[in-house]
Amino acid sequence: MSPRGDAQDASAPGVVILGAGQAGFQVAASLREAGFADPITLVGDEGLPYQRPPLSKAYLAGKTDATGLCLRPASFFAEHRILHRAGVTATAIARAARLVELSDGSALAYDHLVLATGSRNRALPVPGADLAGVHQLRSLADADALKSALSAARAIAIVGAGFIGLEFAGICAGRGLPVTVIEAADRPMARAVSAEMAAFFTRAHREAGVAFAFGAAVRAVEGEAGVATGVRLGDGSVVAADLVLVGIGVVANQELAEAAGLVVGDGIHADAFLATSDPAISALGDCARVPSRFAEGAPVRIESVQNAVDQARCLAARLTGRPAAYAAVPWFWSDQGPHKLQIAGLTRPSDTSVARASETGLSVFRYRDGVLSGVESVDRPADHMAARRILSLGLPLTPEAAADPRHDLKAFAKSA
Repeated sequence: MSPRGDAQDASAPGVVILGAGQAGFQVAASLREAGFADPITLVGDEGLPYQRPPLSKAYLAGKTDATGLCLRPASFFAEHRILHRAGVTATAIARAARLVELSDGSALAYDHLVLATGSRNRALPVPGADLAGVHQLRSLADADALKSALSAARAIAIVGAGFIGLEFAGICAGRGLPVTVIEAADRPMARAVSAEMAAFFTRAHREAGVAFAFGAAVRAVEGEAGVATGVRLGDGSVVAADLVLVGIGVVANQELAEAAGLVVGDGIHADAFLATSDPAISALGDCARVPSRFAEGAPVRIESVQNAVDQARCLAARLTGRPAAYAAVPWFWSDQGPHKLQIAGLTRPSDTSVARASETGLSVFRYRDGVLSGVESVDRPADHMAARRILSLGLPLTPEAAADPRHDLKAFAKSA
């Protein structure tokens, strides 16, 4: 491959990217920004690459349209010599021949293959999950179907109190619709945030009119004439609903890699440079399990736009002769009703917490063995930005300093 140059050799296989989501698109764009001259082919089963996070936020709320979701217009791909193969998927990888077989019967040769295959929603494994009125939210088509159903809904049940479920709950409550969130754990976002932050959002959602059923198992989705009418719980009670949203996590799309003989296990395994067990194939984004310095070097699979974008830039740098291990600070966000949750770092449920509250919001500092592991902030963006710098540089913020409202986090972060 030619890392730099002005001409593109049309006969060279170049880089083939499977998956045209945020990660796949960003690899293609970053390669061209770095001066990569060889062909780039971006393969995706939908149309133009678009942002997914707004689907459960601004798009469902009617604050943006499909055009506003697009990462770039169609002209971008022509101008940057990126061949966008839309509406097709990869069906097999022939590693010895360096070929990818596509669903339309064609094949693509590659010098380097990038797996940005993303993830898919976990299915609800109960009777009635396939009834009309039961929805998931992953794609623009899902969001359009959900938006249409919401306009006629009388009562909503949400299975899963994660980010997607709670964002949708906020939209429903804002429309004055009765909505119940059903969660197997004893609090919302149990794997993602501290008990203190979970309590804040439980209270905020309840004040907005959202009902919760914690510690609840789903036994079935009930219906009449093929249409959902409610969700039956483990105790026999039924939550009435003509619209059911299922948000119980995702599964990495690793089957293609597994069939090709790559190392997988809750994601496609890659090293700190995003290389898989085949040096001619890399993986990144939601589908990839990569070592992280924020997890003591353990491999983790991170589902976020930040991770997708930063890993893409890291991979593009390696493919253009500037290799560096992936080391970006993980960060996440969720808009729930009027509140914005922002998280920096990677925490565990066993981490201890130090809270700093004010009239305008709350920040919870998480510690593992006395070392800052992450910071959760709601409506305190300055704390979040400071936390990202503190974690990136490994600055020694003590629990005592974190708890002291007089301690200037911004100044401390800039002190280095």
